[in-house]
Amino acid sequence: MKLQIKTMLILLTAFLTIIVLFSGFVYLSVSNYSYEDFYKLLEIRAVTAAKAELDQEGGSEEMIALRNQFFEKLPQEKDRYYRITPGESFTDEAKALDVPVSFFNAVLKGGSGEYSKNSMFYKGIRYKSKLGEYVVVASAQNYFELHHSAYLRRTLILAIGAAFLFSALIALYFSRYVFRPLRKITDRVKEISSENLHLRLENNMNNDELSDLTRTFNNMLDRIETSFETQNNFISNASHELRTPLTAIIGEADVTLSKIRTTDEYIETIKVILDEAETLDRKTKALLFLAQTGFNGKNQKFDKLRIDQLLWDVKETIEKINTNSRIHIDTSLLPENPLKLKIKGNEQLLHLALSNIISNACKYSNNRQVNVSIGASDQNVFIIVKDHGIGIPEKELKYIYDPFFRASNTLKYEGYGIGLPLTRNIIRLHNGEIIVTSMVGEGTTVQINLPIGQFEL
Repeated sequence: MKLQIKTMLILLTAFLTIIVLFSGFVYLSVSNYSYEDFYKLLEIRAVTAAKAELDQEGGSEEMIALRNQFFEKLPQEKDRYYRITPGESFTDEAKALDVPVSFFNAVLKGGSGEYSKNSMFYKGIRYKSKLGEYVVVASAQNYFELHHSAYLRRTLILAIGAAFLFSALIALYFSRYVFRPLRKITDRVKEISSENLHLRLENNMNNDELSDLTRTFNNMLDRIETSFETQNNFISNASHELRTPLTAIIGEADVTLSKIRTTDEYIETIKVILDEAETLDRKTKALLFLAQTGFNGKNQKFDKLRIDQLLWDVKETIEKINTNSRIHIDTSLLPENPLKLKIKGNEQLLHLALSNIISNACKYSNNRQVNVSIGASDQNVFIIVKDHGIGIPEKELKYIYDPFFRASNTLKYEGYGIGLPLTRNIIRLHNGEIIVTSMVGEGTTVQINLPIGQFEL
């Protein structure tokens, strides 16, 4: 069964159940009230009949005329008078009236009694008159039961039927209205495949569940599209980067083996092959390391680290490798609370990530001063690396995380295009983010945000 039909049936059943329960409550309430009201009416008639027939010693024509004038005649109305004699029961009288003896006993003990059978109602009272004590019984057929109750039942049944039809139309419209956006989403999703991942779902920008679903799905499509593009670029670039040194090795070996060479020529060939093999080894290791940092990091060991101490270690390492590097660490933004500088992370991976960023800043700024600032907020510790180097063309900024991609203005600088993708993977392992802004000729700014570690005191 489709969800739309199921929803319509649920709404219809719920609405119909409420209507039926409400109608039943109305019917029972009106019926109970009518019965009580009818018994009161019979009691008034019994008292009036007793006063007219018993207190006037044979009856009063004026009282009877007044009673007939103001009291509407009830169906099968009849008044009966039974003298109370001590020690005598009303068994015969009960049989004659076709009522239980308990009815008369209730009148004798409590002063009044009630009984109903089918549509006939009996009201008895104990009345003390001039002629003695009597049990006065007024009986009549309940006109409400005969006419009004039947009319009320027909009215409620018609109302329930009309409500059923009306609620069915409402449920049908409501189910279609609610599921219309879902049908649009389903139809749109069916159009999306690996060949047209650029398509997106339309979002009405309302703050409801369907808008959240649309935004979530569009975000998922963004990630999938990025993954597809990254995978395609990775395969294309990796095959090219690995093929180049392999082609050089194979070509050099073929040329050397084409004829007998001198010892010096063999040595020169081996050097070329060794150099290309080392290049291939470095690229392969970089690719493997990049692939490893693409996992979720559950196998990595995370320890308590102070990010400022790690930065000083990175500065020392880079300056040992490149003595011309000029790195300035700005401590003016350091927080007063040293706990805000502590994070949970893998020291080797973070050392590698920060080294990549800062060494790139030194390299592409031709060893001009690189400023590294460190600060913290209540949730994150941030590191900002700013250089005054060649910068990155604006149109190429979106490709900087593609493996082996290198900006068009970096041809004279050594590198493989692995550093930034590797750094981003490492930062993601630590639930952080990396933000890169750049302008050609003015330099590049890289901001790394890492969550502050939660440690027990």
